[in-house]
Amino acid sequence: MRKIIILSAVAFMIAALPSVANAQCKNFAKKICKLELLPYVHDGIYNATVLSEGETAELYKTFYSGQEYRITVCGDETLPPIQFQVLDAERNVLYDNKKHQYAKSFDFKLESSKQLIIAIQVQTSDQLSDQILSGCVSVLVGFMNIENTFDQNK
Repeated sequence: MRKIIILSAVAFMIAALPSVANAQCKNFAKKICKLELLPYVHDGIYNATVLSEGETAELYKTFYSGQEYRITVCGDETLPPIQFQVLDAERNVLYDNKKHQYAKSFDFKLESSKQLIIAIQVQTSDQLSDQILSGCVSVLVGFMNIENTFDQNK
């Protein structure tokens, strides 16, 4: 009976690990990455997960015409550089931060509303190691609040 209880507890802890890691990444996004959006206003959605070097992820998001946006991608300091691309629905590259020394943010304004794809990839480390590096990666979106712009000019 005691073995069953211990095995059940171990199984529960293993199953809970991904949610604990994602909760830690959400806190990482709130406390560290959100600051990269300033002076833009965060849209309130925290997209964050654990990625390892060489892994990729995509985020699909609708952006509206006439609005100024900032996309910020940040990752754990232990990770190699993070490449992110902004793609249109036909997967044409609109922006690639690799061409801008792996910049963390991209500011833009669209002439028409579109769904865009934010594709991220953690680059592989140049260092020879038996361990694969992994850590939190966050993608946050902010928009320029017109009211804030006027308030700053007072």
